[in-house]
Amino acid sequence: MNNTENRKQKTENRVLLSHGAGGKEMATLIERVFLNCYGPPDYAGDDSATLELGAHRLAFTTDSFVVDPLFFPGGDIGRLAVAGTVNDLLTAAARPLVLSASFIIEEGLEIEVLSRIAASMEETAREAGVAIVTGDTKVVPKGAADKVFITTAGLGLVLKEGVSGAAVRPGDAILLTGSVGDHGAAVMLAREKLLEGASMESDAAPLTELVINLLQAGVDVHAMRDPTRGGVAAALNEIARQSRVSMEIQEDQVPVKPAVAAVCEALGLDAFQVANEGKMLIFVAPQDALKALALAQQSPYGREARIIGEVGSGLPGRVTVRTVIGTARILDPPMGELLPRIC
Repeated sequence: MNNTENRKQKTENRVLLSHGAGGKEMATLIERVFLNCYGPPDYAGDDSATLELGAHRLAFTTDSFVVDPLFFPGGDIGRLAVAGTVNDLLTAAARPLVLSASFIIEEGLEIEVLSRIAASMEETAREAGVAIVTGDTKVVPKGAADKVFITTAGLGLVLKEGVSGAAVRPGDAILLTGSVGDHGAAVMLAREKLLEGASMESDAAPLTELVINLLQAGVDVHAMRDPTRGGVAAALNEIARQSRVSMEIQEDQVPVKPAVAAVCEALGLDAFQVANEGKMLIFVAPQDALKALALAQQSPYGREARIIGEVGSGLPGRVTVRTVIGTARILDPPMGELLPRIC
């Protein structure tokens, strides 16, 4: 075995940053380790599990947040932790009810910093209509963590059964609630201290009002996914594989803010692959597409909502983008670690 093969074998047997990026490598790690050890036989691959409890169906989810820096334009790790978990519950068509919050804190962190984070979590929870009811606190020696890591878990009451990435059908309209790449671009530039003079903010926000309005109005929603790590590209490919359908996205219908487009062009990034923390992809029956769009646009977090494409019956798992000049390109899931420590 030569040196190149040795290095490749060692790399394949180690966890890399790319395993946490939301793309192909992460899916492979989950299948190889976690599903292989304790994955349930009915594993669906959605952002929340749904469970029967007496006469009720509940959604349950958990997430960890390691973003760097802790504070960035438009948000902070506390707002991110609450909004991210709330939005994962919403993808299961569940009304978020309660959260837990656990902290791993590096020795030496200023109490004032921790207090700012906690206050932001309380404010975001109030906006989302949830209560933080339990948690845990651990302190590790200086250098054993980076300032603070937060894990949140959430419980919600399912309002509409059967909403899943595996329930999408040919003909469904694909609705996106706003511009893409805002969070990833803002955090990256804040980390590198390149935001001076730039009007760019994270979109971190809980989408409770927007989603609950759709469900209460009786919109025939089949699936929802918040396109966080790996962006819209990862989320669309995940759902296309789950439902064994094809999708075509209209590039000119996907809103990208000029500042985000400029950052992506300068750094060679695809805005479709950059993380969002306050957007939702919503798959609805074609007859309800315009109704869903109008309702989404009534929400403060859905004013830029667009119908960006349609589900087809072509090659299962394939997502294509119809470009502004009329050609088509395949939208692959992300590979590698584009933006580490983004959420």
